[in-house]
Amino acid sequence: MHGCFKETLTVCVIFVSMVTLTSKFLEAFITTAPLWIERQFEIKQFVFPEIDPKAVLEINIPEKLRLGHKMEHLFKNCLKGQVYYELLAHNIPIKRDNRTIGEMDFLLRDNRDNQILHLELTYKFYLIDPTLGEPVYQLIGPNRNDTFFSKLEKLKNTQFKIPFTAEGKEQLSKLDIGTENIKQEACFKAQLFTPYKRSKISINPLNTNCFAGFWISLDTFTSSDFLGYEYYLPSKDEWILMPCNTVSWMSYNEVLIELNTLLSNKRSPLVWMKKTVSVFEKLFVVWW
Repeated sequence: MHGCFKETLTVCVIFVSMVTLTSKFLEAFITTAPLWIERQFEIKQFVFPEIDPKAVLEINIPEKLRLGHKMEHLFKNCLKGQVYYELLAHNIPIKRDNRTIGEMDFLLRDNRDNQILHLELTYKFYLIDPTLGEPVYQLIGPNRNDTFFSKLEKLKNTQFKIPFTAEGKEQLSKLDIGTENIKQEACFKAQLFTPYKRSKISINPLNTNCFAGFWISLDTFTSSDFLGYEYYLPSKDEWILMPCNTVSWMSYNEVLIELNTLLSNKRSPLVWMKKTVSVFEKLFVVWW
């Protein structure tokens, strides 16, 4: 079964115009797989300590924040109540001549070795395009304006170098932290979408546990494969979730109208497809 999801009520929620992120959203964040395991691309992947989502207090986050910044708030709350890491600071701006030249996402104290951990957090939705060469180049954003390779280069050549600039060292000194005591890791979570009917595609050394669905063109969506099902267009915040049955489903003709509007504006939407009462799929319909 390609990208199918059983109904899982523990990670399902309808988003409304409120600022409360539920524990179900938090659980979806925690259970999203890392894009690689251990050390790859000269970057060590952060290993989450065991976290019980029910033990993490629900938090209020301003609704207008971008999804990435909401992920940072979720990560910060995940650190509460566990013993391995102590949060020292987060979202630390580094300025030069009153201009921000970068930012450090998190500074943590690892209580196991007493070292300071500079951690950069990333949560991405990537489509796999096998025509682009090696797996590191195949991961692209839904609108083709974002790539894993460019993010990887930014991590290594910009974000991880910020603490060692003169301005970074000065900011760290204000926190009584020396760069000789810093180690660096990335918490890089992702949902990956394979080309339609190619679920067994190889992406080594990336993590196939990140597979979350597939992507198609509008022409493919208008084929007989997709008739007769119900659909839902999740908000950007809901992209992180697995599909569930407690949303307002649309007919095929209804969602087709919505898709045409979005695609004409060069936006590739995520779609939930309901095949049966308990079987769902996640897919992107792309404009390109």
